[in-house]
Order: sequence, then structure tokens, then C-alpha cells
Amino acid sequence: MGSHYEEGREPSDDAIRHTLGEVISVLREAGIAFLLIGGMSAATFARPRVTDDIDVFVRPDAARRALEALSAAGFDTKEKDPYWLYKAWKHGVLVDVIFRSSGDLYLDDEMLARGSERDYMGVPAPLVSPEDLLVIKALAAAEHSPHHWYDALAVIGRCELDWDYVLGRARLAGPRRLLSLLLYAESTDLAVPAEIIEELFEVVHPQAPPTREPVR
Repeated sequence: MGSHYEEGREPSDDAIRHTLGEVISVLREAGIAFLLIGGMSAATFARPRVTDDIDVFVRPDAARRALEALSAAGFDTKEKDPYWLYKAWKHGVLVDVIFRSSGDLYLDDEMLARGSERDYMGVPAPLVSPEDLLVIKALAAAEHSPHHWYDALAVIGRCELDWDYVLGRARLAGPRRLLSLLLYAESTDLAVPAEIIEELFEVVHPQAPPTREPVR
């Protein structure tokens, strides 16, 4: 892994803050479009979360350039999985360079346009929108990572969402998972527009048109 990372040892807040600023500066200087997802976005839009790593979402064709730029800036780097994930380390902080999220979600122009600059630990950082975070978290939830599911519920509880956009993303990426999440959210008294649930249900279980009686 390299000398900058010690497994099992949590980095300090100062190390996270410094590394986050460095990652943002390196990627911007390299001309790489990116948004932050993961724990930092969840802590901003969902619920208080302790996170000691940095999740950077980039386009697939920019992932290698991102890793090379971080390497040139003194980060230890590794091509962890050519399908979706590279890694980098510095100051004891792990950086995940993600270029494919669960459900075959990729960073695109619309996602970038909806992202916003928010303060995280005193560092201005480009965060994914709460709507995209909701979809990413819903699709990423699994037995070994149930926190994604509850992060998604917290987004619904805390944020004023563009539900039409959520619906559009869900249609393309994971309508069944999003439908199940929204039904569960309703069961916990979170406010979800009924028409969004109805439209997603129609996507998942389209109703056959009524059969006409034969003319006699």
C-alpha cells in the first residue's frame, strides 16, 4: 500500500481536511470533472456520519488520468478493480476513485450540472446532489453495507427533493430498488409523493390494457 497509509489507524481531522483540499486541487488542475459521493456527501445531506476516506466519482475515461495526477502529486496509488475502482493514499487518508457505481451508474453531464459546492470541514467541495445521492445509496445497499439504505432514507427525511428527477433516474437505473425504498420510507412516515410511487409501480409492473369484449 505504501508508506502513507497504515491499516487500522484512523487519520486525524487535520489529515482528512488537508488531503481533501489536495485531492480537489489536483483533480481540478488536471481538468478532470468529478463529484464527491460517499460518507462526505451523506454527512452533508443525510445524517451525521464519521468518515475517514474520500470517495471521488469520475467518468470512466478519466479514471486513469485521475490516478496518474494523484500519483504525480505524491499519492500512493493502486488500480484496485478495473471494472469500477482505483485507490490512492496520502497522509494516512484513503481516496477511492470510483468510475462505476452500483446499478451501472456513471458520472454524466446532468449529474455534474446538479452538483453543488458545499463546505466540508472548512473545505469547499463539489458534492453530488441529494437526488443522485439518494439513488446511488439505494442501489448500493447490500447485506454487508446496510448503512447505504439508511443514508438514503435520511436524505428523504432531510432534503427537499426534485422528485421528477429522482423518478427519471430510477426509471433508468433501478426502478425496483427505488420503489422498495420509497415504500419502506412511507412505512416509516417519511413524506414521499404518492404519484411517484404509483409511476414507479407502473414501471415495474405495467398494467395490461383492458381486454375489449368481442362485438357480437
